[in-house]
Amino acid sequence: EKAVELGVRRILPVQTRHTNSDRIRQDRLQAHALEAAEQCGATYVPEVAELAPLDRVLADWSQDRRLYWCDEAAAGQPASLAPANGPAAILIGPEGGFSVDEAARLRANPAVLPLSLGPRILRADTAAVAAITLWQASCGDWRGGT
Repeated sequence: EKAVELGVRRILPVQTRHTNSDRIRQDRLQAHALEAAEQCGATYVPEVAELAPLDRVLADWSQDRRLYWCDEAAAGQPASLAPANGPAAILIGPEGGFSVDEAARLRANPAVLPLSLGPRILRADTAAVAAITLWQASCGDWRGGT
């Protein structure tokens, strides 16, 4: 809901080792997106894709498209978010974070840019709001830009 209110155009649930996939239903998420879009007066309803395994997401990811990965181990200030020259996506981890193997695959992907959200451990929904807000501030969305 919050992601829709903040202007997200597409939501892609990602299956990781620690994802509680029993709680993720595409039809329910799409209904929430519709309700949130209506509530905030959005002129579009974001697409909510089917749950996809992280390995498939990374294998299919275009190397021309930036993927900001909210990495609890990332160093630096959150403001280190570099604007992308086109569409970008934000990857939020599940409760329990990413496994060591998943983190290694993310670090090895040249399209992935680790992003620090600061020193606190955040719930996934809070991390999503924080990351989207950082991206908007970095890319000029607060001023009505792209």
